[in-house]
Amino acid sequence: METAAITTDMIIVFCLLGLAIFLFVTDLLRVDLVGLLMMVLLPLTGVLTAEQAIAGLSSNAVVSIIAVMIIGAGLNKTGIMNAVASQIIKLVGRSENRIMSVISLTVAIISSFMQNIGAAALFMPATMRISRQLNFPASKILMPMGFCAIIGGCLTLVGSSPLIMLNDLMESWWQNNGASVNNQPFVAFKLFAVTPIGIALLTVAIIYFALLGKRLLPDSVCSLDDDSCMDKRLQDIYGEEVGQSYELAVPAFYPSHSLEELEIRPKYHVTVVGIAKKDGYQKEFAPTKDSIIEAGDAIWVISAEKNIQKLSADQGWVIKPEHEVFAEENYPDESGVVEGVVIPHSNLSQHTMEELQFRRLYQVNPLAIVRGDHIIMDKINVTELQQGDTILMQGRWKQFRLLTSQMDIALLDDIQGEELKPERTRCAVFFLLMALTLALVFEVKLSIALLSGALGMILTRIIPADRAYEAVDWRTVFLLSGLIPLGTAFEITGSASFIATKVLAAVGNPSPLLLMLVISVLTAFFSLVASNVGAVVMMVPLAMNMAADIGTDPMVAALVVAVSASNTFILPTHQVNALIMRPGGYRTKDYMRAGLGMSVLYTGVLMLCISFLFTI
Repeated sequence: METAAITTDMIIVFCLLGLAIFLFVTDLLRVDLVGLLMMVLLPLTGVLTAEQAIAGLSSNAVVSIIAVMIIGAGLNKTGIMNAVASQIIKLVGRSENRIMSVISLTVAIISSFMQNIGAAALFMPATMRISRQLNFPASKILMPMGFCAIIGGCLTLVGSSPLIMLNDLMESWWQNNGASVNNQPFVAFKLFAVTPIGIALLTVAIIYFALLGKRLLPDSVCSLDDDSCMDKRLQDIYGEEVGQSYELAVPAFYPSHSLEELEIRPKYHVTVVGIAKKDGYQKEFAPTKDSIIEAGDAIWVISAEKNIQKLSADQGWVIKPEHEVFAEENYPDESGVVEGVVIPHSNLSQHTMEELQFRRLYQVNPLAIVRGDHIIMDKINVTELQQGDTILMQGRWKQFRLLTSQMDIALLDDIQGEELKPERTRCAVFFLLMALTLALVFEVKLSIALLSGALGMILTRIIPADRAYEAVDWRTVFLLSGLIPLGTAFEITGSASFIATKVLAAVGNPSPLLLMLVISVLTAFFSLVASNVGAVVMMVPLAMNMAADIGTDPMVAALVVAVSASNTFILPTHQVNALIMRPGGYRTKDYMRAGLGMSVLYTGVLMLCISFLFTI
């Protein structure tokens, strides 16, 4: 086997690859800045032209990610993801492992007939909603979902680009080397030839995360510069006095009382923000002093822990471990706690909330009034408001919009929830199905098909153009845009071929199974640092030649290459890994910790399947 001499360009590429991995591991730079650094250094060192270095910005993968994020935001705008999340919770309950398994399995099945990045991105809004609604860290669900989306591409021969190309690459080799396999005719793999291997890999991945996920995956970290952490900031300021959200169950023997009779706020400093009757079918938000609490009700309150414990003990109400009846309303995209300031000449000034019928008209719950350094908790409904007062309020986001449109109050935080458009659900689903049909039936390039769906949602005003731009995670875009040219440099300089031929030559005359193992590890490495398509194009002929030389089946060697191209879990270089990195709050070390074990299991299961399913 001929091996090319190492060149200056190869040395530069190896150094840049080492630099990128070092920066990923040490977190000295944000991952998107590492991508941009590679995009700049490759043309400056002369390895690539400027056009090649910025080609990643217009690549099929990057454009597809931008489009699918917009489509996902459009679907979320209609509220369809709420329905998907609710159905999953109804189906599997509130167990973290069951939810992780069902989501991962569902995405894997979808990924078996469409590109894995599309499957992961389209399902990510529902996954985020479930994790926040049930108070699970998104990091515990997104990485298993992402890994299973990648593995799902191995369930059929049309699930991933390497497997789609496999038969054509093997046939091309066969035409030139058929004599080395006794002139046997070429017989292509059928659609489900890889399915048993894919099922085994998927099963092991789900078991792996079910057993070890809590140890391997980080808890989501919430930073104060993140809009989604607004409640955390307020909790840090007001938590000891005002508290947090709880749900309580009123026992069957409890006699009926009004809130005025119970004196819950004066006695306990507990604010009742919701009362549900008839098993949750009848809900009252922002209840007034005349609202009745009776046997079988579910009560949604805001309270400090010491106060809720005292209320529970005195009244005999049961504190639920998590929200059940009010789970959907307690979801951060539906409701939250905000501060509002009474501005000069406000129509709130010199009036009490009782006079303004604040709760009844606006369905917003005042939790406290902050006047100077003093937090007023008692009699806030009859306290005369003054200019400069800060009112801490809880309510649904749509009610805050109504409040700000009619009252002179300045909210100190942006209203987080979006106004949903459920009446546009059919239209949004139409554009999603149109995009998938263009890609799968008419074989339109995926990026163009998805852009068509995204544009349809913008033109029909399902999602405004400005909101569509905001929906794109530009960190992910620039990360991939910078890594794609690094993979290109790895291939066109001959660096990948140099490593492959050196390693395979060093193996000598191995046993068939050892050869398959070496081929699998090499392909996984090239897919990780370059591209899975480039790795397969390069490795299939090399692997088939090596297999034919030692008298084993070259088609099995080619299949090992195509399946191993999906073994890309250790770094956030794969499109799916890059997509989930920011929403999951992951760092490179998290991929290395969870991905290393997954990669070893993946390779081991693949070798076992090859041993049992094929003759080598």
